[in-house]
Amino acid sequence: MAHTMKPLAKTFKGVLVGELVDIFGAYLLFNKMNTSQAFRQTTSKTFPFILEVYYKSIEPSGMYGVREQDQEKWLNSKN
Repeated sequence: MAHTMKPLAKTFKGVLVGELVDIFGAYLLFNKMNTSQAFRQTTSKTFPFILEVYYKSIEPSGMYGVREQDQEKWLNSKN
């Protein structure tokens, strides 16, 4: 019985490490998007769905107008 638990323990550790890497990566992405309007602009061109998730995630915390500020600045920079 103990012999069959070793592969399961390794699998669990692998899944746990993978989840921690995912959480850390999501935090770094959110932090970069939260602090850099230029990064948000790059994201809007390459992965617009990720930018949409960012906007939807900050609105419940009371941070309104970020989307509008971004769109206004990007529109003005084209002119």
